[in-house]
Amino acid sequence: EGRFDSQIIPIEAPVVDQNFERTGETINVTVDEVPRESSLEALAGLRPVAREDGIHTAGTSSQIADGGAAVLMMSAEKATELGLTPMARIKASTLVGCDPVLMLEGPIPATEKLLAESGLNIDDINVFEVNEAFAAVVLAWAKTVGADPARVNPNGGAIALGHPLGATGCFLITKAVHELRRTGGRYGIISMCCGGGLGTGTLIENVT
Repeated sequence: EGRFDSQIIPIEAPVVDQNFERTGETINVTVDEVPRESSLEALAGLRPVAREDGIHTAGTSSQIADGGAAVLMMSAEKATELGLTPMARIKASTLVGCDPVLMLEGPIPATEKLLAESGLNIDDINVFEVNEAFAAVVLAWAKTVGADPARVNPNGGAIALGHPLGATGCFLITKAVHELRRTGGRYGIISMCCGGGLGTGTLIENVT
């Protein structure tokens, strides 16, 4: 459907040979290598990793991916001064701590704190972008906070699209902003877990 066309900037990348040496040629990259083709049957046949009775498989875990993302942020006053039209505003943001043994649950308290501080409830949020380091992270989060699954990672999470460290937060905000614009929704929540038992959350509002 081309939902990412407005979010992706074409990049000139060097062409390498079979020894990964540059050939001097370049290629215009407009589409990533993901999502990869798969099926429910293929995913169901994957073995758990780390432990025989585990639940995480290569099909329920985010893939290794490189990526970069950027957003332009400024005050409303600066945007007016420069004659720029904002796409969204940050209504609230938070950083929370949780049990480091259960560090992947960070998005749960982060989401709950954002809702409490903003006076909104879960049904007021039109789109959620929750980092899918593992499928269990998003499933546990959705079950706990009561989010409508149809509003969660509507255009794919990290399992389908990748989880480029250092770019994921910006990438998720970009996806949320564009999805709100596409659907006419008002509010979006972006949340992710971090190492050491941290969770981050950002509440944005569509102003277009």
